[in-house]
Amino acid sequence: MRTLTAIVLLLLPGAAGAQAVQSGPWDVTSTAVSLDIPGAPAFLLRMMKGKSKSERKCVSPVQAVDGVAALLAPDPKAQCHVDSQQIAGGLYHQALTCPQKQGPPIRITRSGTYDAAGFTGRLDMGGQTPKGAMSIVLDQKAVHAAGTCRG
Repeated sequence: MRTLTAIVLLLLPGAAGAQAVQSGPWDVTSTAVSLDIPGAPAFLLRMMKGKSKSERKCVSPVQAVDGVAALLAPDPKAQCHVDSQQIAGGLYHQALTCPQKQGPPIRITRSGTYDAAGFTGRLDMGGQTPKGAMSIVLDQKAVHAAGTCRG
């Protein structure tokens, strides 16, 4: 379950292309819609449902040219592979495969809408854990934030 949680946390900020976005800091907020994780305590899953987590993502001027794709890029630490990605006409769809320490890879799909101001969409994650099939659904939204990037 720790590996699964790590993948979820690493994907939360990630998330996108020819329409450039503004460089600088972006806040990507993920809200848990549904969680079905075998072996996780039911009270914990109930507590997590509806909760949001925001992550700050820094987009460089070079990355900003890639548009929303820069915001959808998965965190390299998750070691996810982008299987397919379509970004056009204000809509995006992305399919990823992310490794687990035990078991087959986790499959993730993201889809939604975007413009120069950010994106709004849904992330569906599914896979097999040692304790059974799991499913997680998150709503995600990215907006440009005030301030500057550190480091």
